Amino acid sequence: MRFFIDHDRFVHDVQHVAKAISSRTTMPILTGIKIVAKHDGITLTGSDSDITIETFIPLEEDGTEYVRIEEQGSIVLQAKYFVEIVKKLPGEEIEIHIQDHLTATIRSASSVFHLNGLDPEEYPRLPQIQEDHVFKLPQNMFKNIIRQTVFAVSTQETRPVLTGVNLELEKGTLLCTATDSHRLAQRKATIELNDESLELTNVVIPGRSLNELNKIIEDTNETIEFVVTESQILFKMKHMLFFSRLLEGKYPVTKGMIPTQSKTAIKLKTKPFLQALERALLLSREGKNNVVTLKTIETSQIEITSISPEIGKVVERFAANELEGEEMRISFNGKNIIDALKVIDGEDILITFTGAMSPFVIRPVDEDHYLHLFSPVRTY
Repeated sequence: MRFFIDHDRFVHDVQHVAKAISSRTTMPILTGIKIVAKHDGITLTGSDSDITIETFIPLEEDGTEYVRIEEQGSIVLQAKYFVEIVKKLPGEEIEIHIQDHLTATIRSASSVFHLNGLDPEEYPRLPQIQEDHVFKLPQNMFKNIIRQTVFAVSTQETRPVLTGVNLELEKGTLLCTATDSHRLAQRKATIELNDESLELTNVVIPGRSLNELNKIIEDTNETIEFVVTESQILFKMKHMLFFSRLLEGKYPVTKGMIPTQSKTAIKLKTKPFLQALERALLLSREGKNNVVTLKTIETSQIEITSISPEIGKVVERFAANELEGEEMRISFNGKNIIDALKVIDGEDILITFTGAMSPFVIRPVDEDHYLHLFSPVRTY
């Protein structure tokens, strides 16, 4: 195998596939990046068996030549060293040459590396996926969906299914839900379908897969194609395939959890509320659960209190935009609320309460396609 490739394009794609590689794998071959040179371009693959990323670099695109192939072939090179080597190579072009079976010579300008490789025949084959359940979304919309849900997945392995985001598709509406059983983030999106009858339930994508995918997808309206099977999901983009296994188990039914009525409703400016909670947590974050108490008081005022017996107490009052309903005193995990407020794009939020010990909802005032649900904390 021998080819010459544009340095910047190669580094870009090598870093993408490296995101799938874990040093903790039990299969030595999966610590490497598979490189295949064929007549039409270079294919790179990285995998940890849960996530697999494959990218393709064509010979040329949009009038720019990226690759010259002198001899076809393949090899697997240790990602730990290979990624760092190609990033730091000095020239604008990289040459990769396999003379004998498994030794790669990597040249760029005055720099030459010899790297021992692994047998590409041992590398697992990519899963063959039946393209029965397919839909598309703009990449920037899906990037937003990930941002507004994935932070709420569980980090505890006690219920593995909660470490993922659940996708449901019904009548052209995609509903994405994440919950760790103390908080819930939900985002809706309307999508165009080729097959109007397509419906999906209990498609649970690991949070880690979505975080890695989010680093790769662009903030553009180019589409990303979703191909769903029973145990895998494939995200297809131009020159890139991203496979992820799906989590097993039944995702909890969340439809009935979101209250439709309220006893107290408060409209607030998002940013000042976020900043007040951040100040409150300066004292309570040393405690176990970041407890903050919110109380409504006369004349549309809100009082935020946080007490840490060993350190001290903070009390802050500020005006609500609007305040309706009964007086309210409720305690909650302030950090969970902060996480949600950071992904809300609207200037104003609506918080609706149904009681001091019942879950409450935060949503942006001017958008109805996403919301956050929180359980209160018992403080007595």
